[in-house]
Amino acid sequence: MQEKELAAYESEEPTDPKDTELWEPVPEKVSTGEPGTPPGDAIVLLNGKDLEAWESAKEEGAPAPWILNDDGSVTVKDGSGNIKTKQEFGDIQLHIEWKNPEEPRNDGQNRGNSGIFLQGLYEIQVLDSYDNSTYVNGQAGAIYKQHPPLVNASKPSGEWQTYDIIYHAPEWDAAGNKTQPATMTVLHNGVLIQDHAVIEGTTEYIGWPKNNPHGKGPIILQDHNDNSGVSYRNIWLREL
Repeated sequence: MQEKELAAYESEEPTDPKDTELWEPVPEKVSTGEPGTPPGDAIVLLNGKDLEAWESAKEEGAPAPWILNDDGSVTVKDGSGNIKTKQEFGDIQLHIEWKNPEEPRNDGQNRGNSGIFLQGLYEIQVLDSYDNSTYVNGQAGAIYKQHPPLVNASKPSGEWQTYDIIYHAPEWDAAGNKTQPATMTVLHNGVLIQDHAVIEGTTEYIGWPKNNPHGKGPIILQDHNDNSGVSYRNIWLREL
């Protein structure tokens, strides 16, 4: 709460409606387009034309080795490794669209598996979870190994899906003590599946979350195995 607002609440009961009006600072105007299109202040990470915003996570500075399709989407090149953004981020609003292969290639964790790592450390799972049994904190929309989604909002195999994510990064003091955990709110295909979920630390495949101090980090898209087939398109974010 701003100082002016706090002072107003601590003063005597207002008798004039103007006493509770705020006129500044005036919120900045942001241009908007059709639903799902980037707002005017967005950083576009996948524009349908190239992978210039990305690089290999295996080899620093090497071009992102994934497949750029004719429709502007990008598909995991199996076995090539993860890709990451060249730019690093902290608090963000992220929009990302993804789809699994139309013909499922496997079951469980091997069916259309990929993932989105915020700050390179905290994963929201990408998986074909329309009709596919696996551990619930590893299905689509899970904050991996920590929070199952509130509901399963997955679409059938081969259909485009959306995540809209509000992410607030963790904070540490000068001595390296964690003072604020990371949090994540996620809408999957317009449905709330993570509601200001508190992230306990890194999303480990084996073992408990780790909490080493860090600053901003890249967004990483995962090449999970040698038969993923996951595609992405229309990725943009706003720094908060």
